[in-house]
Amino acid sequence: MSGIIGKKIGMTSIYDKDGKNIPCTVIEAGPCVVTQVKTKEKDGYEAIQLAYDEKKEKHTTKAMKGHFNKAGVTPKKVIAEFSRFESGHRKQYGDVLKVDIFIEGEFIDVVGTSKGKGFQGVVKRYNFKGVNDATHGQHNRLRAPGSIGASSWPSRVFKGMRMAGRMGGNRVKMINLQILKIVPEKNIIVVKGSVPGPNGSYLIVERWS
Repeated sequence: MSGIIGKKIGMTSIYDKDGKNIPCTVIEAGPCVVTQVKTKEKDGYEAIQLAYDEKKEKHTTKAMKGHFNKAGVTPKKVIAEFSRFESGHRKQYGDVLKVDIFIEGEFIDVVGTSKGKGFQGVVKRYNFKGVNDATHGQHNRLRAPGSIGASSWPSRVFKGMRMAGRMGGNRVKMINLQILKIVPEKNIIVVKGSVPGPNGSYLIVERWS
């Protein structure tokens, strides 16, 4: 698996050769710089660490400043590891990876953090339909969860019960998204469908070889 770090720009749509309108997501993929090269002899496994997006030095800890100085690069906001990089030559500190590692038409996985929805009820969180019949004296029960089954036995609520609570803000992977277009001069890739997160959020774009 190899890949790159990117940023969600937004959604748009394009037309295919048959005139069908296809919803797609625009992702700024890179450029990323290699900030660490891990080897089996030293670290127990092989991987490269990539960093993306400029960060002010005053907002960087001394430990991370030393880490970036070792690679000879300026401080970055996001770092991520990628294993089994299929490139023909061994990556070195300071190498820059751009969107040209991908090709149009191939399929990729995109990892991001979904939008946070705050505290939500069961209708929005788990698609409950609520209590539909407003008979037998029921009032204001259209979005209620109903019974949760805890009586004299088991005298408790089972773990994992679908109830109201915090929704969103989870790590989500969208798999097998097709690359429809690549704009190398702007480090842009356009993928079919949607990816998790709001506009401006960071993404991990994975390519399986």
